[in-house]
Amino acid sequence: MILILEQLLNGLQYGVMLFLLAAGLTLIFGIMGVINLAHGSLYMVGAYAGTWVAAETGSFWLGLPAALGAAALTGFAVEALVVRRLYARDHLDQVLATFALILTFNQVIVLLFGRQPVFTQMPAAFSGSVQLLPGLYYPTYRLLIILVGLLVAVGLWALINRTRVGMLVRAGATNRDMVRALGVDIRLLYTIVFGLGALLAGLAGYMAGPILAVQVGMGEQILLATFVVVVIGGVGSIKGAFVAGLALGVVDTMLRAFLPGLLRQVMPPSDADAVGIGVASMGIYLVMAVVLLVRPRGLFAAGA
Repeated sequence: MILILEQLLNGLQYGVMLFLLAAGLTLIFGIMGVINLAHGSLYMVGAYAGTWVAAETGSFWLGLPAALGAAALTGFAVEALVVRRLYARDHLDQVLATFALILTFNQVIVLLFGRQPVFTQMPAAFSGSVQLLPGLYYPTYRLLIILVGLLVAVGLWALINRTRVGMLVRAGATNRDMVRALGVDIRLLYTIVFGLGALLAGLAGYMAGPILAVQVGMGEQILLATFVVVVIGGVGSIKGAFVAGLALGVVDTMLRAFLPGLLRQVMPPSDADAVGIGVASMGIYLVMAVVLLVRPRGLFAAGA
């Protein structure tokens, strides 16, 4: 039971990371209609910028605003210089252009920091473990990630549902042509949404630094799972990104942790490990297929 609870918490932590990435991506895709493959590169930019500042200053907390600022400013630059020219283009052009951005960002990071992975220093106050239940000790920093993700979810809910900007975001996700016709500066709205998405990606990248390697191409490793979260949750839905992110994080973690062991009960260990790892790696995609069979537009409507 302790192992199950521990893996459940690991799944929640992974799901929170997926949500932080998917929240920005679903807004960009749902409102702007842009397939931004370079979203993972903004995750990488935030991780590297925050880690560099943390290493130079010796403070994890000083690295946090650096990560957020670098990712947001990079997002504004990408939107103004590249993405803004893709709004009226078809999705193939968007895919090719943003894929080129991935290659560009990766090479710039190599020139600035080299190819060797680096690790973000963990804040001293969160470097230990806390006893949640008798026999269940869990890393304090991972609990911090879960808490930050939940706070961001509440903040986004308040922004989307309780502010004028949020009203425009919801309207843009539903019918952006009507929003433009009502006299709203749609270009400014697009810039704000893109910058917010970039900021959330940078936050996710920096928070992941102490537990994952900060390395070139780290954004591509998580981007595909992020798109799955967006599709399952519903394009343009923050609520959908939150629910799908947590659910897929738990499903993926549980399958990887327990499926090989369960299969060993009915087949040789070597075969069980091979089949279990293979099925576990496909788990979130199987979930996506099932959800889309039942709800082709995802769990929640755009703007929800």
